[in-house]
Amino acid sequence: MRRELTSSVLAIVIFTLLLGLAYPLVMTGVGQVLWPNKADGSQIERDGEVVGSRLIGQDFQRPVLGPDGEPQEDEEGNPVLEADPRYFQSRPSVTGYSANVTFFNNLGPNSRELRDLFRENVATYLDRERPFNPGLRRGDVPPDAVQTTASGVDPHISEANARIQARRVAEERGLPLERVMELVDENTDGRALGVLGEPGVNVLELNLAVDGEAA
Repeated sequence: MRRELTSSVLAIVIFTLLLGLAYPLVMTGVGQVLWPNKADGSQIERDGEVVGSRLIGQDFQRPVLGPDGEPQEDEEGNPVLEADPRYFQSRPSVTGYSANVTFFNNLGPNSRELRDLFRENVATYLDRERPFNPGLRRGDVPPDAVQTTASGVDPHISEANARIQARRVAEERGLPLERVMELVDENTDGRALGVLGEPGVNVLELNLAVDGEAA
């Protein structure tokens, strides 16, 4: 009995040290040596400041200003925000692109709440993009512009979505549309392994490229 207990305790201690301490430290060290940027979360820096991660999406909004030129606040004292027309916008997210949590809306296809959410997202998209894309119809809106991201932090939008938004960004920034379209192409990630999934445009990297052109 004592021998079995001793063996069990030793096994717990040894495997805890090996798999709970040594293995993670070795893997962390290998990652830092071979792929330091990926190991640190694929962070993107500009002028020495971290502006985000190419793996984590984010909102591109600005404060809504009142008649007095001051930022407006809601009833709870939080700033009222709106999509910044100078930037490409990410797809809808139920998490508000918080990097602390990841989840989706969990609403079924027969949900009235989901139907109303999609209708609201379509209307918002058309209100924002139709002035720069005359004739844009509901049927022209890409699915990813309406449907929420599954993780809540998807950093990509579809090429079709980006090309529709390109006209707005080009006009707001005073840039040639052809150049903005080139930036879309340059910041499009291809299919994984060449065959899996669909190409996607990294919104943060694209917006940083636009900033560089408009500087």
